[in-house]
Amino acid sequence: MTATADLTWRDYIDHLAARLGFDRSGHRVRPGLYRLNNPSPESPVFASAGYTLSFDALRSSLAGRDAWLLVLDTMGINVWCAAGKGTFGTDELVRRIRLADLAGQVSHRTIILPQLGAPGVSARSVAQQSGFHVRWGPVRAADLPAFLDAGEASPAMRRVTFPLRDRIVLIPVELAHALPYALAASAVAIFFGHADIAGTVLLSVAAGTVLFPVLLPYLPAKDYTVNGLLLGFAVITPVVAAGGGGTGWPGLLWAGGNLLLWPAITAFLALNFTGCTPFTSRSGVKLEISRYMRIIAAMAAGGAAALALALLHAGGMA
Repeated sequence: MTATADLTWRDYIDHLAARLGFDRSGHRVRPGLYRLNNPSPESPVFASAGYTLSFDALRSSLAGRDAWLLVLDTMGINVWCAAGKGTFGTDELVRRIRLADLAGQVSHRTIILPQLGAPGVSARSVAQQSGFHVRWGPVRAADLPAFLDAGEASPAMRRVTFPLRDRIVLIPVELAHALPYALAASAVAIFFGHADIAGTVLLSVAAGTVLFPVLLPYLPAKDYTVNGLLLGFAVITPVVAAGGGGTGWPGLLWAGGNLLLWPAITAFLALNFTGCTPFTSRSGVKLEISRYMRIIAAMAAGGAAALALALLHAGGMA
């Protein structure tokens, strides 16, 4: 198979669709060995995820260079997430090296992998099973030309960053996943005459999908779920303080329901964001899920029940 370093308008449309969450599992690259330009047996070999954005970032960064590109079957998932799931991993890499007869294509025994794939790959096991030695490339594909020219990665190339620009890019796809549910819930609330609840639904979702990525470096806790809860409380507390739930125990139910349900939703969306950042680990995400999922589920259920009772008392659901 062959590949070029040039990106077409179809590639850019695919990138936009991926960023917006359309056809999430459809942005795949056929696994196998690709020839970029006119590689020789001495040309370098790069491994990539079978995800269009990952593959396109790799090939476009190698403009004017001859190379072999080995695409792993990551089922349309990027390098970082696939490494965490194990699909960008030792077994798949060794399997692809053998299927492509890479030893018969090149005269050397080195394969360059993206640094963000390290959580899923044991370089020692790859060498033992395939005879190929893993060389870790830079974090970003854009640094590959400088990496190849220098023969090594600089400290800056090794540094994992997650700047505001990268976080903002992820907002549309996070919104695309959550917004349909939020709009459906808001429509139900408006149908029953509770536009205030519809607004609160959208506020809690916006907090988890927009504010959380933007404010991530400035939030105080280590766990994403805790930061989501804190952010949820911060945006919902003014709503509760403004009143609207009446007095007595119905008012307490209304206030308590709001303070339980909506921060729990924001926390869930924040927990979901762990899969989007380069700072979380597979074990850390599993630990956070096991530690907090029951808590936020209980908060959401209790909050929904409290709000329902408050609304029933007020005759809002009659």
